[in-house]
Amino acid sequence: MKALLLGVSFALLSVMWYPAPYAFAADAKVARGTVVAIAGSSLSVKVRDEEMKFSVDPKTLIEANGAGTKTRAAQASGKSGPKLAEVLRVGQNVAVTYHEVDGVLHASMVRAVSGGAAGVSSAASESMTSVGTVQSVGANTMTITGNGGSGASFTQTFTIDEQTKVFAKGASTAAAAKGGRLPFSELVSNGDHVSVTYHKVGDKLHASDVRVTLKATH
Repeated sequence: MKALLLGVSFALLSVMWYPAPYAFAADAKVARGTVVAIAGSSLSVKVRDEEMKFSVDPKTLIEANGAGTKTRAAQASGKSGPKLAEVLRVGQNVAVTYHEVDGVLHASMVRAVSGGAAGVSSAASESMTSVGTVQSVGANTMTITGNGGSGASFTQTFTIDEQTKVFAKGASTAAAAKGGRLPFSELVSNGDHVSVTYHKVGDKLHASDVRVTLKATH
């Protein structure tokens, strides 16, 4: 069987803050707007003419420039991670994936974005993200396992193709030696901790981005 060759995106993992695995709720929504206030455990975002306040906790995923570097610095000093105001700022455009629990809007992911129309949409209509550990890698599939916000475990299998982007630290040397393209199995392996951005295509989950946040130690 011919190996699937993928282009490698050499993203610095320092831009990502992944404090803990988190699976998004099935009824999650995405709010796009501008940050207007930041507190220790909450984030307020202006979405069109409405201000929405989201609760955050250690499992909330933060994707913002420099977040990983600040996380490592905080952990080196004995802290679990940086403060929210250290990785986000007032006036910044964000996309907040959230779900409502007893009238409280809980943010499962906050992603810094370049802009775009403000508003609220179903997460199912946009790209979704899962964070977990690679269980198996096939010729054009990858299966991960992880834990959801309620503590329940999950298993997901994603299809991989030439459009899938792989972000892996330290892969540049190997890719350069092979013309910038490598088999997926040489970039991602069992036991790796990954963040997978995907969308539904029929009854399948197609992975658009795979970010290796921590390589397995075999």
